[in-house]
Amino acid sequence: MVKLKGFLRSLLQPLLAIIVGLAVGAVAIVIVGGSITETYAEMWKGAFGNFYFITNTLSRATPIILIGLGVALAFRAGFFNMGSEGQMVLGALSAALAAIYVPGPGWLKIIAALFAGIIAGGIWSAFAGWLDAKFRMNLLITTLLLNYIAIFFASYMVTYPFKDNTGSAALSQTIMLDQPAWLPKLFSGYSLHVGFVLAVVGAIILYAYLKHTVKGYEIRMLGGNPLFASYGGIQRGKLMIASMFVSGGLAGLAGSVEVLGTQYRFIDGALTAPGYAWSGIMATLLAGSHPLGTAVAAILLAALQTGGMGMERNTEVPLEVSSIIQAVLILFVSAKLTLSFIKRKKAGAKDGSAV
Repeated sequence: MVKLKGFLRSLLQPLLAIIVGLAVGAVAIVIVGGSITETYAEMWKGAFGNFYFITNTLSRATPIILIGLGVALAFRAGFFNMGSEGQMVLGALSAALAAIYVPGPGWLKIIAALFAGIIAGGIWSAFAGWLDAKFRMNLLITTLLLNYIAIFFASYMVTYPFKDNTGSAALSQTIMLDQPAWLPKLFSGYSLHVGFVLAVVGAIILYAYLKHTVKGYEIRMLGGNPLFASYGGIQRGKLMIASMFVSGGLAGLAGSVEVLGTQYRFIDGALTAPGYAWSGIMATLLAGSHPLGTAVAAILLAALQTGGMGMERNTEVPLEVSSIIQAVLILFVSAKLTLSFIKRKKAGAKDGSAV
């Protein structure tokens, strides 16, 4: 009974954020002269109106879920990992190059590409953790700044050494992957691919790991009470680097499944423009870093994005209304983050600690 009350209490803030977001969106709809009921009905149809729209929403949610899980793990361990965007981009680039150049059958290329993406994202994230452990460099700042290095490095790689020069397109991109190296679709003729299964399984595994293993307990203890964890013999530096590696590896996996399952090549800017990384962070914070809740929140955010496109197609209400709703969610997340940071600052938490 106590656990049920705690779970319901944890849902209160996300539900309140959604209700307020929809209310503010309704005000914006009225201002532009639209019908609230018609607009929200079209938004629902655009996200879940039929099987085609449902698969589109789940496909868009896939990288958001994986990134959110990685951020959730880091936050549970007590560390800010704000470098998911760079980790995702490096993972996507590594996966594309592995799928292109690793010899062998398609299944081997897929496995090699997924592992390459995980390792690239994990190493980039662990590097930020090492800088914190070795030189006490603020993890929040280093992860944010490393995003720019990763994004510009990937841009250079597909603009010059690995650019596709076989066609007349001026885009900075790699060559197309061979079709056997594409992730299989879950349903023929639809966009949803095996990456979504990986994301759901990842959420379940992460939940079980944090809840039922010794290392999971140590991660939760380090994030919840660092001083008590140090008294208990938990080594902050080693656990931080390991947690950051897994966190970045999940972000790298997000980029990998997008390349292998949706784009079939690495395209400069194609992963940063949709804002997958920041949506993943927002999903994590909305769910209080709960792995299963993060997956649900990621699907909700993806539905707002795909539903907003359907709303714009079928009504006179612009897509920006969907952005307004997301902005309200961000305000709630920011308020929660700020309050948590102030509390930990007062408690004497070290730089780089998270929620």
